[in-house]
Amino acid sequence: MTRLDEAAQWAWGGVAAPRFLGGNSVTLLQGGDALFPAMCRAIAAAESEVWFATYIFNDDRAGEVVAQALRAAAARGVLVHVVLDGFGSMSTLPAIRQWFDGSGVRLEVFRPLHRWYSWLQPGQLRRLHQKLCTVDQTVAYVGGINIIDDRHDLNHGWTEQPRLDFAVEVRGPLVASVHAATRAMWARANLGNGWRDEVRSLARSAKPVDRTVKLLRRLRSKPPAGQADGDMAPVRAAFVVRDNLRQRRSIERSYVEAIRAAHTRVDLAVPYFYPGRAFRRSLRQAAKRGVQVRLLLQGKVDYRIAALAARALYDELRAHGVRIYEYTPAFLHAKVAVVDDDWATVGSSNIDPLSLLLNLEANVVVHDTGFAASVASALDQAFAVSTEVVTPPERRGWRGLLQRGLVAWLATIYLRVAGITGRY
Repeated sequence: MTRLDEAAQWAWGGVAAPRFLGGNSVTLLQGGDALFPAMCRAIAAAESEVWFATYIFNDDRAGEVVAQALRAAAARGVLVHVVLDGFGSMSTLPAIRQWFDGSGVRLEVFRPLHRWYSWLQPGQLRRLHQKLCTVDQTVAYVGGINIIDDRHDLNHGWTEQPRLDFAVEVRGPLVASVHAATRAMWARANLGNGWRDEVRSLARSAKPVDRTVKLLRRLRSKPPAGQADGDMAPVRAAFVVRDNLRQRRSIERSYVEAIRAAHTRVDLAVPYFYPGRAFRRSLRQAAKRGVQVRLLLQGKVDYRIAALAARALYDELRAHGVRIYEYTPAFLHAKVAVVDDDWATVGSSNIDPLSLLLNLEANVVVHDTGFAASVASALDQAFAVSTEVVTPPERRGWRGLLQRGLVAWLATIYLRVAGITGRY
């Protein structure tokens, strides 16, 4: 079977649209300290297949432990497929390739950057930012946690306190959706890395036109339909992806719809915050209705431009009753939210143009009072050790206008380079 034929079996365009399924178990995991042992135990118990996708796979001790679990599974005869982002894991790819070389682990790199001119290729600003793992189609892991030690930052070195980050362990019908998406990401990278040779093979085949037509039909086909909604007990959950095909605004839409329907509270934690007009309007209107709206953003800054972008919006949001806190004990990497008492989301998507318009992202959205309570409790603890921004809003002088104008201009230029047009 050729690379194109194999990729066609898992056509990425057929990843199912999000819908809520019942009968799931969803467990909140805080940090790699909780995620990595749980994931490695699941991989150690794998009997048939493991599918794995991540943005950063670091070559520190945490990465080595996860890599060893994947190698051991492959050695037992388990089919192990791993896909890494070519930018997020660029510096560690040589080490990761060496770890997996000859192990049976099938490693692919999404949009690799072999040379400086690789950046000139279309779509290179659109990265694989998902963090997914499925084992035997029985358990899945989804969240914002990269494969790197909680106390290790690639730009700032080692810290005493672990970064604040979350993932979920999912069991039940929803695992099938995560499984399909992870396979699709591996297939997309597999196809992208070998398409030139495969196109030549198609052209040289005995019936190139017939084979090409059949292949295109397979690439466009949808995966088998999943379980019907059916019984929604005990936990209703949906797997929501953002891609550059048919689900471009799915994650943003899920947030906005939940915020617009909020009655009592909206708590949102995210490191990179520069939402578009519709998202900001939903937050302002919720606060105006009397909903408690709290944002947990970076206090310990990793990228200055990201902090500048978020702070350019402080006055606008605070003037409408939105409360803003900055998390200072450690780096903030969580992408979670809770709305009222029964809606919560955990995933990889930030609330900025990169995540909402460019990158491939994945979130789990849960309708369940018990899970929402666990997220709310974790966020309450984080808010308690954070600093609320209480300084009076600055007058809209030339400096404030210049700051907002600069951020908006940079965001617009970046999106235009990436091929995104229209208003954000």
